Amino acid sequence: MPMSSYEVVRRAIEFDHPERLPVRFAALELDDTHTVKWNQIGTGDHSLRETVDEWGCTWVRSDMANMGQVKGHPLADWSAWDHYRWPDPDDPGFYEGMEAQFEGSDGKYVLTGIFMLLFERMHALRGFENTLADLYLERPRMEQLADRIVEFNLGIMENIASRFPGQIHGFSFTDDWGTEKATFINPAFWDEFFKPRYKRIFDAAHSYGWHVWMHTCGRVNDIIDSLIEIGLDVINLQQPRALGIEEIGQRFRGRICFESLCDIQATLPFKGADEIREEARLLLEHWSTPAGGFILSDYGDGAAIGVPLEKKEIMLQAFLDADATLRRERLPTS
Repeated sequence: MPMSSYEVVRRAIEFDHPERLPVRFAALELDDTHTVKWNQIGTGDHSLRETVDEWGCTWVRSDMANMGQVKGHPLADWSAWDHYRWPDPDDPGFYEGMEAQFEGSDGKYVLTGIFMLLFERMHALRGFENTLADLYLERPRMEQLADRIVEFNLGIMENIASRFPGQIHGFSFTDDWGTEKATFINPAFWDEFFKPRYKRIFDAAHSYGWHVWMHTCGRVNDIIDSLIEIGLDVINLQQPRALGIEEIGQRFRGRICFESLCDIQATLPFKGADEIREEARLLLEHWSTPAGGFILSDYGDGAAIGVPLEKKEIMLQAFLDADATLRRERLPTS
């Protein structure tokens, strides 16, 4: 009897020998996971030029179809702090309708999560340049801001866990941390300021029996060790060429589960089928192990980066073929 989708994903994360490659490819109607969301406004309705999220951050979009950018930062001026209205994680409206979202989840690995968990929420509230400067110039204020955000996140997680005990398997979040050359801040400072705050969140997720999944963009090589140390289970990396496929494999293969795909900037928009197949093979060869450690995950907004569905079909088949080949090659010889 084939493994359930849940079991395939769990085994890949825990290096427990899944029988096949786990896939998250909703565009092609293949998905071993099922996502249940609380009522986070997030980026809002993309058909509107401006939207405001639950934190009071204003999202602005151009004529190009995408999620937009935060242009209105409610804490851009620290004087707003005293009258700023913090969102309440115990607001029952955040959880209305969640139960119905479990429909169709039978046999699948169920995820919940928070969009813009900590660093991204800090600069959405304060502004990106202000945030980077204030981490050094206004340290006490930034600690207070970070801690308020962490407490909100912990409240959301506690509410979800108490409402749906045993029904959720993973907690995912986003926090982009790098340019294509390095992290935005010194890794030593990251360890000092952010590492303990992420650990609080990771520990809480693990206490509920959830794996922790993180999406982060950029060349974040220098903070992956720290993320592993505090318990990150799955890291979603969508720019493997910027990271260095061989380097990441040498440093972290077998220590964390990778959720990835062919490079969304260097490969998918510009390269052909042969290059896509070669990169799929390289990624599985360097990032996966015979025991697991890799989940194939599509980039949802293919139109925004110029990737037609046909290329996604090529990539999916390339990974499936590479997985089958590597499984044969990695069989123990008698």
